Amino acid sequence: MQGELSSTVDDDLERLRQLAPAGFFIGLHIRFTSPLVIYQTYDRAWVDHYTARGYVLRDPATLWGMAQTGVIRWSDPAFADPHGILPEAATFGLRYGLTVACGPASSRSIAGFARSDREFDASELDMIQTCVLRLHDRATLQTDLTTAQLEALRCLARGDRHADAALRLGISESALKARVMGARERLSARTTAEAIRRARDHRLL
Repeated sequence: MQGELSSTVDDDLERLRQLAPAGFFIGLHIRFTSPLVIYQTYDRAWVDHYTARGYVLRDPATLWGMAQTGVIRWSDPAFADPHGILPEAATFGLRYGLTVACGPASSRSIAGFARSDREFDASELDMIQTCVLRLHDRATLQTDLTTAQLEALRCLARGDRHADAALRLGISESALKARVMGARERLSARTTAEAIRRARDHRLL
């Protein structure tokens, strides 16, 4: 139990990479069809194929995940694929998979995981679901930015350059960058622009 509590986002993502060698997609806290946080490791060829055809609203993982919560293998008869997307995914190496969904309908997290060699076993389903639940919980908890971090993001959101923002706040440029990095970490944002967008989504700016 202690190991679970001390697990970090990076630990969980690395564990999921090992469990799903053919890749995964995790959309956390989907609101108005847009996830607050996305983690994605599927092969670029499949992502491009999927995106070009606008599969997101026909994806069986999306359809199942918006209707209910829990975990289900793609081979389960209850996992409907009315648009025939799974056979296409299999040609890109996504032959076996599972979907996890959690959270309220207003802020649902949906994730898909794939292998090319075999079905996920029961223990793997449990481990993957546990990781997704932790990622879902962390994405809601890590929005308590400090006043200093919010001030730094606010300046950059206005269009200030780092040097100008540091001057405006009366701090060094390295101190400003440290505040921005702290804000990015709390918001699970890969870039400053993403951190600003998420801060706005949470009405922090």
